[in-house]
Amino acid sequence: MKLVAILALAILMTGCASLTIPGDTGCNYDFIECYEGPKQVELPTYEKLRQLPPAETMPIVAVYDFADLTGQRKPKDNIADFSTAVTQGGKDLLIDALKAAGAGSDAKGTWFRVVERGIGLDHLVRERQIVRSTREDYEKATGEDQPGLQPMMFAGMILEGGVVGYDSNIETGGNGARYLGVGTVNQYRRDSVTVSLRAVSTLTGEVILNVQTSKTILSTGISGDVFRFFDMDTQLLELETGVTENESVTYAVRSAIEAAVLALIEQGDERGYWKIQYPEALKGE
Repeated sequence: MKLVAILALAILMTGCASLTIPGDTGCNYDFIECYEGPKQVELPTYEKLRQLPPAETMPIVAVYDFADLTGQRKPKDNIADFSTAVTQGGKDLLIDALKAAGAGSDAKGTWFRVVERGIGLDHLVRERQIVRSTREDYEKATGEDQPGLQPMMFAGMILEGGVVGYDSNIETGGNGARYLGVGTVNQYRRDSVTVSLRAVSTLTGEVILNVQTSKTILSTGISGDVFRFFDMDTQLLELETGVTENESVTYAVRSAIEAAVLALIEQGDERGYWKIQYPEALKGE
């Protein structure tokens, strides 16, 4: 019974747990209930984008796709897992980064005007046809003139690119020690994701800007165990505990995309395609 109590205490110390004691009636003892609500994640690169000074003229850009070009699958032992290693929503992350650029404390960005393209363009055209048809029918039925639809905007630049690299196990390591049946081990692994982003002129088809960014993905784990015999070597006590923390791959891709947008803006300013309106105090620096 003492060993069972010690084991139960050890499991409780690890966090959220539901324990079934062998030989018992089969009832589950839910000692702890854990719940984590949704949260808005604002990465350091996101804050840099938001605090960017506004542009003199907001360029109109279009994003048709921002695909996963790595072909990587999630690693699993002994089974074939067809889940991708990185997110397939790169286009949505890129559009979010473009709209966040220069937002500051306001909700409206001050850098890019993004027009809808891709699958959403078909939905937009259909809806505009419905609006046009409805207004024409209403005008015929009532004789009242109805306003026409404004023409759709076209983009001066198309932003292309994608997630071009996902390298796993580029660095691994760890250390551990054991003394008199008590030991501890800590390990780490470092992965990397690489993003490429380029701006293409719609008038000439020339690639006018091109940047690449990368973000490391760090995984760490620490564990400890006790392996001891008691009562003249007839009773064995064995305890294990540990925790592993893996940095989110999606957050890493998002951060790399945000860094790419920031680098693209700075490169465009250096090459004269647009101008960053720095505060007066910073213009001479």
